[in-house]
Amino acid sequence: MNTILHEVYEWVYSIIIALAIAMVIHIFFFQPTRVSGESMVPTLHNGEYLIVSKLGHVMGDVPDYGDIVIIDSRVLYERTWKDDVTEPMNNYLAFFNHDLQTKSVWVKRVIGRPGDTLAFRDGKVWRNGEPLDEPYINEPMNYSRKDEIKIPEGYVFCMGDNRNHSSDSRFIGPVPVDHVLGKVIW
Repeated sequence: MNTILHEVYEWVYSIIIALAIAMVIHIFFFQPTRVSGESMVPTLHNGEYLIVSKLGHVMGDVPDYGDIVIIDSRVLYERTWKDDVTEPMNNYLAFFNHDLQTKSVWVKRVIGRPGDTLAFRDGKVWRNGEPLDEPYINEPMNYSRKDEIKIPEGYVFCMGDNRNHSSDSRFIGPVPVDHVLGKVIW
């Protein structure tokens, strides 16, 4: 009987250690995720699986132009380290309870960095007075605005590649760098 209890203890101990290591990897290094929606078509498609590097988020790096990133769309929400811990846990628990699935995490492309001035006219995005060459977009954009947007320090401007069917920084505003949760690496 004693050997059976010891064996059960060893299994439980191993499982707890494995889960702890998986959570550390998930929180600080890499996170698997899945595309939900059509806002990044033709680059990414609904249901596609992605691997996200969390290193830039942990280090507070500003992503580069063209990077495909995962963002917390609640731009007025003050993120803390607790969010970085509870969100991965909720993703695991969402397998059992769909109400825990995060709805505020979006996948988008970085179009503007701190200090940039963006304009939207003639079906194009203009950054610092120059039209962007964007071969990755789904179709010409049906969005324009008269005023320009200046990206403040500590923020980025993100848009979906399916410009006519994407909720993004045009509607929620620039995204705080601490709301850029990771960069898609695969």
